[in-house]
Parts: sequence; C-alpha cells; structure tokens
Amino acid sequence: MLFILYYVIAIVVLVMHFTGVLARYNMEWLILVLAVTVFPAVIYL
Repeated sequence: MLFILYYVIAIVVLVMHFTGVLARYNMEWLILVLAVTVFPAVIYL
C-alpha cells in the first residue's frame, strides 16, 4: 500500500516538474527529495 502511495506521489511530482508548476512556486527541491528516497532502494537492488 505504501509503495502505491509513493509511486502516485512521485508521478504527480514529476508531472508538476515537467509542466513547470514546481519552478513557478519555487519547489524544485521536491525532485531532490524523491531522488534521495529512491537512492537506498537502487543500492539495495
């Protein structure tokens, strides 16, 4: 269940990034937060 929630949030943040919404509201740091949270899973796999 948490994986599904994480993926939904990640997709929403990526869509907002590519449409320019994050840049408009100065929230580009959310992309870095997603990258940091994905990094341990990539190392584990």
